[in-house]
Amino acid sequence: MDKVALLGSADGRIVKALVKYFEGKDVTFVCLSDNEHSDFLEKANELGIEVKYLPHEKNFEYFSSHDFSLVALCDYRQHVQDDVLKTGKFISIHASLLPSFKGPDAMHRAFNSGVKVSGVTVHWVTEDVDGGKIIAQYPVLIGNLTHFDEYEAEIYAVEKLLKDEVFDFSDLMNSGGCGNSCGGCGGCAK
Repeated sequence: MDKVALLGSADGRIVKALVKYFEGKDVTFVCLSDNEHSDFLEKANELGIEVKYLPHEKNFEYFSSHDFSLVALCDYRQHVQDDVLKTGKFISIHASLLPSFKGPDAMHRAFNSGVKVSGVTVHWVTEDVDGGKIIAQYPVLIGNLTHFDEYEAEIYAVEKLLKDEVFDFSDLMNSGGCGNSCGGCGGCAK
C-alpha cells in the first residue's frame, strides 16, 4: 500500500480532487498543515483522512521518521529545506504555468497581469522556490470577460490535470528517484 502525504497551509479544495483521483487504488493519505486551523485540514477531516498539525520547523523530524511514497505540496506557504527534501519524493501543485509567476499568490498575480493563458503546474520540489523540473502542466484560458472567481474555479479543478493521460501519480510513487538532477538521492529520474 502506498502512503501519500499532502502538505498544505491554507486552501483545502485540492484535497477532494486528489482523494477522488486515487479512489479505488491502494493508497492512504495523511494531511499535514503548518496552520492548525486551516481549511486544508478541515476538508481532509471531513473526508475522513488522517490529519496532523505539523509546524514548519518539525518537518525534518517528521519526514525522516515516516515512510511516504510521495509528499505533495498543495498551497503550502513555507520553504522546504534541502535536508527535508532528501527524506523522500516531494512534488508541488502550483497555481500557474511555471516558470511564470513563481512563489506565493501566483493565481492573483497571473490574473492581474493580463496574461491570457495561465494554469496549473506539477513539479519536483527543490531548494529553488518553484524551480524544480516540471512534471505536468494544465493550461487555463483567461478571456477578456473572465471574472477572477471563474478563473479560480478552473485552477482548482485539478481533476482535469489528474485525468490527463500523460500524468500519473503512480509513476511518481514507483520511480526510483526524486526527479531532481541534483545527484543527492542517487536515483534521479531524468
